[in-house]
Order: sequence, then structure tokens, then C-alpha cells
Amino acid sequence: MTELHDGKIRLSSSISEAGFSLVRQFKKWAVSADPLVSEASLKWEVGLFLMRSTDMRRMGMLYVILALVITQCAAIIRVPLYKTRSLRRLMSDNGRTVEELRALAQSAGAPDSAPSPNLPVERLTNFMDAQYYGVISIGTPPQNFTVLFDTGSSNLWVPSIHCSFFDLACWVHHRYNSKKSSTYVKNGTEFAIRYGRGSLSGFISEDTVSVAGLAVPGQQFGEAVKQPGITFAVARFDGVLGMGYPSISVANVTPVFDTAMAAKLLPQNIFSVYISRDPKAAVGGELVLGGTDPQYYTGDLHYVNVTRKAYWQIGMNRVDVGNQLTLCKASCQAIVDTGTSLIVGPAAEIRALNKAIGALPLLMGEYLIDCKKIPTLPVVSLNIGGKTFNLTGEDYVMKESQLGISICLSGFMGMDIPPPAGPLWILGDVFIGKYYTVFDRSADRVGFAAAK
Repeated sequence: MTELHDGKIRLSSSISEAGFSLVRQFKKWAVSADPLVSEASLKWEVGLFLMRSTDMRRMGMLYVILALVITQCAAIIRVPLYKTRSLRRLMSDNGRTVEELRALAQSAGAPDSAPSPNLPVERLTNFMDAQYYGVISIGTPPQNFTVLFDTGSSNLWVPSIHCSFFDLACWVHHRYNSKKSSTYVKNGTEFAIRYGRGSLSGFISEDTVSVAGLAVPGQQFGEAVKQPGITFAVARFDGVLGMGYPSISVANVTPVFDTAMAAKLLPQNIFSVYISRDPKAAVGGELVLGGTDPQYYTGDLHYVNVTRKAYWQIGMNRVDVGNQLTLCKASCQAIVDTGTSLIVGPAAEIRALNKAIGALPLLMGEYLIDCKKIPTLPVVSLNIGGKTFNLTGEDYVMKESQLGISICLSGFMGMDIPPPAGPLWILGDVFIGKYYTVFDRSADRVGFAAAK
């Protein structure tokens, strides 16, 4: 765990103004230097100065100060997350089904064809229920993009200036222009990410990616020139920044977090996610790179090991719905996915769960709940790593607007994920909102603690 403090260095009055000047110059140099400069090289610069020093007391003090400066060069990075209405809700509010909107997009000229068989393909996470996004920049000078930070995939992609004239999603979002970046490096490898009957496709490029001021040089990413259907056209985010393991990365591209780890840009190889449950909050949550923030949770973090290094996959012992029903009886597998707002499980089990809580099926896989019954709904308990994580009706029921009318929807949705990846449960924002979540790459584990 990384504690957060305002770093202030207090200097002894015995150090001369020359010493102050050196420290200021060194700190300025260290902060402005290439982030790939190693700690060892910084210490070498310190060593050269120390060998020239004739005052041992001053030398010792300055060594401590400069060591602190070096340590502070790798700091925790905070990324505000902003909440938007999910694509599913936007579509429902406009009285259209997914099929109708897809047909509309195709009639407008957006092709929906299968990807070329010689391109690397990865099934895209279902972003119909994604709600939280943040801001990154690519290039020098920076070009800003809103992205979904997605632990259910591993690639970074944004729309390209070279996208098709008929690509509606591209034209209504920010587009990357390599000609405007002095740090762009051409790659050109084609990639495709399958989505339904179509595919998101484009080519790989390389540039500096910055996340909340953390510069990651030489990062490969996808320039999307074709995005399927209407889904991404109505999305609030421009692209996706995958934070899963490298094994599921399309075209063998190193994920952004892995590049940052290799360059030792962070104090710890972990990141954590807080999602605010306050619907009136200006900021919907926070992604913390390189540490955790105790102000967002209470009690100790409970860790469970990753069972498969692809998605952030863990074992789940059982799921109890009050005293009425037990699911996942012989244990099951689950992935912790920031790109999904709901809790997803095998269709048959979710049907039984929603029946047990009195939810009625609607179109598009949603379930309706009587808002008046929320206080009396059974507790849904997930046993993970021997510890029980409870969700009350207030936690798993979502209050939404349907065509101007307030309704309450179940936070559980059924979806059968076929082998070899499935069957799987998906713990999305309904769970992460209740339990602050830590993703630890150093120890390949996921941690949970009750969110404040």
C-alpha cells in the first residue's frame, strides 16, 4: 500500500546556498529528463558530485536530499474518471433496439463485414454498459482523447485521421493525426478487433502516450480506421485503453501499463480503481496508477490470486441470494472488468437470480425491479477467496430513466461466454462501486476493500 503525503523537504541551515542551488537544479533536471532515465544513472550523477565534495557533513545531508528527489520522480498518478450514461440506456431512451440502430448505421454506409483472416483478432469487450472514462494524450504536442480504461482488454486504440469517409464513429470523435506529432514513429502493422458481425480495424503506430502527466514514450497503439455499426458512434469515449495482461493483446502490442512497468515509471506495479456511488458527484471516480489511496476505502485489502493471466481472472467460491438460492456451487471463475457496469453471469444462473429477487425480464437483456421493494430485497453474497462480499438491494439496483420515466433495473445480466475463455462471471462496476479494487501486477493478484 502506498500512503499519499504532500512531499516537503526541510533542509538544515548548515547547508549553504550553493547546496540549495544544486538541489534545485538537480530536481529540475530530474523531472524534465527523459522518463526512461534509470534510477541508477541518477545515482551516478549524485556520486560524481559527492566525489568532488570536501565537506563530509554537507555531503551526507545532500545525499539524503537528492535520494528523496530521486524517489519522488516516480510518483502516484491520479486519473479522474467521468461518468456517462451507458450505450444501452442511451439506445433505450431513444426507443431503439441494438438491431435497429445497427441497421440504421449500415443504411448510412457503415460497413459491417468480417475481418480479414490474416489479421490478428480479439473479441472486444461488450461496451454496451460501459459508463466511466478518463482523458489521455498522444503525441508531441499532445492530442487529447477520452478513453475507457478497460481491464477486460489489453490494447490502446483511438480513431485515426485516416478513417473511412463512411465511418460515423470516427467523424464524431477526436482523431489522431501523426503528421502533427514530432514523436510519431511509423509501424503500419494491420490489426482487427472483432465486434459482433463486424470488426474494428486499422494499423499500429508508435508515439508518446501521456496519462495524467505520466509520459510513456515509444508506446504502440492502434489507429482505428473502421469502427463497426453504431455502438462507438454514440459512445462518449473516443477509444479504449486496455489494462489486461499482454497475452490477450492484439498484434502482440505491449500494453501501456506494461511499458510503464518496464521503464520503472511507477513506485509500484499496481493500479487501483475507485468508483463514486454519488450520482451528483462532479467526478465519477478515480484511477490511481502506482498505488492505492486509503481515503477511498475502509479496513484491510483482501487479496486473491489471478488464476489466468489474460483478463484479471480470479476464482469465486459461491454466490448466495439470501437464503433462497446458491449459485456457482462448485466454484467458478470470474473476471474483474472496469469496462462493464453490471455483474454478468451464465444466462441460466442469472435468470434464477433475477427471479429470486423478483425482477422481470425486459428487452435487451435487462430486468425490471419494483423500486418500492429495494429496501426488502435479499442480500446477494459473493464468496471470493474465503471472504464474503455482500451487495444489498441499494447496491445492485440501478435507478435509470426510460423515455422520461424513472425505473429500477437489476444490476445482474446473463451472458454465456463459450470455452475456452468461459464460462465466466464478470464483476463490473456494480461490484467495484461497492468494493475499492486493486490490480497488482507484481504479485498477480486482485485486492478488494469496502469503499467509502
